[in-house]
Amino acid sequence: MLNPLRNLKKNIEESQITKSIFRVGIPNTDRKRVLIMLGNVFLHLHPTKVKTSGVKLRYTWCAGGLSFFLFLVLTLTGVLLMFYYRPTVDFAYTDMVDIREEVPFGIMREMHRWAAHAMVIMVMLHMFRVFMTGSYKPPREFNWVIGVVLLVLTFLLSFTGYLLPWDQLAIWAITVGSNMAKATPFLGAGGPGSELLQIGGIPLIHSSDDARFLLLGSKEIGGITLNRFYVLHCILLPLVAIVFMAVHFWRIRKDGGISGPM
Repeated sequence: MLNPLRNLKKNIEESQITKSIFRVGIPNTDRKRVLIMLGNVFLHLHPTKVKTSGVKLRYTWCAGGLSFFLFLVLTLTGVLLMFYYRPTVDFAYTDMVDIREEVPFGIMREMHRWAAHAMVIMVMLHMFRVFMTGSYKPPREFNWVIGVVLLVLTFLLSFTGYLLPWDQLAIWAITVGSNMAKATPFLGAGGPGSELLQIGGIPLIHSSDDARFLLLGSKEIGGITLNRFYVLHCILLPLVAIVFMAVHFWRIRKDGGISGPM
């Protein structure tokens, strides 16, 4: 009875279908498991060996993983919201209200909103944990810079998404925030150094071409600003964040996984 079962198992393991799925064979040895991890695009993100001390909850706080999980939640809920939201001055606010009150599973809007707040908090906690544990030190200093870029992208995603409901709170919050761009050194019409950029006594930076104008698309917040923030929030910034997250994960893999306690 055992021989037919063994022959069946052997035939399954040596079949073309099994070999097409498991190119190095059934992962029943340590060597085969390592080869499968090295040859898999998803499993290759993780190192073959991980320090037990580096994955303890009291050390990592799961802040990095939770930040990525919240990004996935925001991506899913954001795509669903795009089916009902129209980024125009006439419909933005009413669509936001309809999504919350009329659309089935309108809770997606609240999930998107609270996940955005939670992601900002978790990314800051992750950066704080990395700093306090010295995980930014060589050979991980490059990945620390990537993390800082991701922190800035997280803030920009939150900032651009704040205007999309198109209510009074959003408009005035973006008004205050965009006025800060006017004080950008050398790039803002009211910022330090702008008076030094002159040709023949004529300033090069004006209110119609400074950092604030670049952000809003006009001198005042309007339909162009709403459309610009929508494109930045839904297309450009997420794509840039995905690229930097891929580099971030890859560097963790190349640096030997999560750094453990000293």
